[in-house]
Amino acid sequence: MKGERLDRLLARLGLGSRKEVARLVRRGGVRVLGQVVRDPGFHVPEGASLEVEGRPLEVRRHLHVLLHKPRGFVTSRTEGPSVYALLQGFPTRALSPVGRLDKDAEGLLLFTTDGLLLHRLTHPRHKVEKRYLVHLERPVEPRDQEAFLEGLILDGKRTLPAELHPLEDPTWAEVVLKEGRFHQVKRMFQARGNRVLYLKRLALGPLELGDLPLGEARPLTEAEEGALYRAVGLRP
Repeated sequence: MKGERLDRLLARLGLGSRKEVARLVRRGGVRVLGQVVRDPGFHVPEGASLEVEGRPLEVRRHLHVLLHKPRGFVTSRTEGPSVYALLQGFPTRALSPVGRLDKDAEGLLLFTTDGLLLHRLTHPRHKVEKRYLVHLERPVEPRDQEAFLEGLILDGKRTLPAELHPLEDPTWAEVVLKEGRFHQVKRMFQARGNRVLYLKRLALGPLELGDLPLGEARPLTEAEEGALYRAVGLRP
């Protein structure tokens, strides 16, 4: 059986668009099994070693990209401005978002080519934690924390227990959910008579936003990928 096309493989691994990696290959910047390959359509044997501009390239089955989404972008391919416009250099056709962030929200947005991983990260059965920073119209009260832990009725169904931790300024808080319903954070506070003024996702399971600059994207490290798969009972 033929392996994967070299240009497609390199694009999938986040080295650029198909055109960009084709130029890289033609100028002799890629070695397969120690030999320079200048044909972008060369089929790479499964398990073959690759070097790009003298450095070994780790070949993974799937690509996972972490984006620090800014406000004003929508998690959509058909509407705009789209978060996909921020994924320059990545094979956007193959990447699907793990959940969504509202247009006026910012923070961690993960994309993956692995449909099974995506399903497990978003299905409430696996209870993958999502941590948010919120700024509220009025301070958090102790009864709000109790209500989040008990669960609130949205669309006729009670939410899973959620954590609500007010910060030093109680109009700021962190929220931890184990599901991802439509506009859930905003609607939970709305049910408590409060309004979210600012929303930022800080973490998804073991994956942290960290110091990734606003509007920038990067592939996950091998360690991050492994932790993410383990969190939902899968192997990378």
